[in-house]
Amino acid sequence: MRAITDGDPLLIAHRGFAGENPENTVRAVEAAAGSGGADWVEIDVSPTADGDPVVCHDAALSGRGGPLGTPADRGLTDTAGLVWETDTATVTDAEVLDSGETVPLLATLLDAVPEHVGVNIELKFPEGGPVGDHAGGTLDPDALAARRAAWRPFVERVLGTAEARDGDLLVSSFHEGALAATREVSNVSVAPLFSEAVSDGLELARRYDAAAVHPPIDAVRGTPFFDASRFGDADVVAAAHDAGRAVNVWTVETWYEAARLESAGVDGVIADYSVG
Repeated sequence: MRAITDGDPLLIAHRGFAGENPENTVRAVEAAAGSGGADWVEIDVSPTADGDPVVCHDAALSGRGGPLGTPADRGLTDTAGLVWETDTATVTDAEVLDSGETVPLLATLLDAVPEHVGVNIELKFPEGGPVGDHAGGTLDPDALAARRAAWRPFVERVLGTAEARDGDLLVSSFHEGALAATREVSNVSVAPLFSEAVSDGLELARRYDAAAVHPPIDAVRGTPFFDASRFGDADVVAAAHDAGRAVNVWTVETWYEAARLESAGVDGVIADYSVG
């Protein structure tokens, strides 16, 4: 991934431009990489009960917007159950958002991405479900060792599939355990995701020699979206650039947001729409 922008920010298709396409599906990444003009596609990867990496954002196949496993106004798929408790055949038969598309295996989706388009894999859950590391935060050594061990089998399976593909690859996660396991087994580019303390995100980037950091849109100073009540004096763009790291911001919905973020110096916009 380009370290610091030397032109327009990279256009990173969030779940394959989830505002336009059935998210995290083969159709979505084909459209994003084609007429959508994405430089990169961002996808979410979780294990099935069989340990196979599949591309799915939600923990629950049938729920959206509520606690794990609870009903929501609209299901992500037509199938019930938690991804990591459901066998691979059932998960990959699940229809996504009434689109005719089904939840793909990671290998199947990667085959649909042209070589010139980069892939950002967000690691969501290890085998057995959620882990104890605070999303976006740092861990003490004992907790980190346990979490790294919990993540490693799944990380090895994901990278065994993803690193066989030609083209740029970036692994991101809210979980330090996932980043630590990734760095333990590979030199692939990584990026911490965070939604709260900028200092934690920058510390994770330092620990794992990250190529980039992925803050939320309201963490970027110098834009109308900056939330000083949450982020105070932090200047994530300046701090990351001083360390030679890119800043890719989530989640961008409009051309106006993209333009303001470009003016603030970000290197990539992780967008739900082809806003370029």
